[in-house]
Amino acid sequence: MTTTNSENSRPNDESPAAANIPAKSNRLVWIDLEMTGLDPKQHVIVEVAALVTDANLNILGDGYSAVIHASAEELAKMDDVVVRMHQASGLDKEIAESTTSIGDAEQAVLDLIAQHCEADWAVPLAGNSIATDRRFIQEYMPKLDQRLHYRMVDVSTIKELSRRWFPRAYFQQPDKGQAHRALADIVESIRELDYYRRAVFVDPNQLSSTDATRAKEAATTTYQRFL
Repeated sequence: MTTTNSENSRPNDESPAAANIPAKSNRLVWIDLEMTGLDPKQHVIVEVAALVTDANLNILGDGYSAVIHASAEELAKMDDVVVRMHQASGLDKEIAESTTSIGDAEQAVLDLIAQHCEADWAVPLAGNSIATDRRFIQEYMPKLDQRLHYRMVDVSTIKELSRRWFPRAYFQQPDKGQAHRALADIVESIRELDYYRRAVFVDPNQLSSTDATRAKEAATTTYQRFL
């Protein structure tokens, strides 16, 4: 994976105040997890992916993605819906073959953050419906949790608000592949936020259906090569 446009590719988008913030202090870390269920007290993480973006949502570097080994006992706690989902994506076979531990993955994500983000600056976690991911991070990757800011950027919040306030934008949002694989899910989330940035963070009286369609096409084109 390679980066998108440079960090200064949209110079007119940033306010003077934002321009005074060091670039490394203005970044987001996107993390998506696949798990054996939704309860961190009995289920485990089986896939971790992470990407870092700058303030303009350009993807920096190659990111990180790994399947985490899980024991037969841990996998036995999956319900039928989760089993079918991981079978359909091919993740179930990769889990059995993986030798990567959750500790390995945690350190790799910390290294990624160290490479792209300010050392003394807590980084906001970004993603889609990330409350559950954050609970699993707190349970299984406490060092990573400490590195993340308590504030989070949840794209699903903007989605829900758009459904109520910007229905034209909501119904034109980029399609999702529903791959249920961590890295693809992250790229789709970044693409979705980029779309909302173009289509929603404007004067609502100035947004036409044509504008929304153009924003969808622009966001889709920008991130399609990562999928």
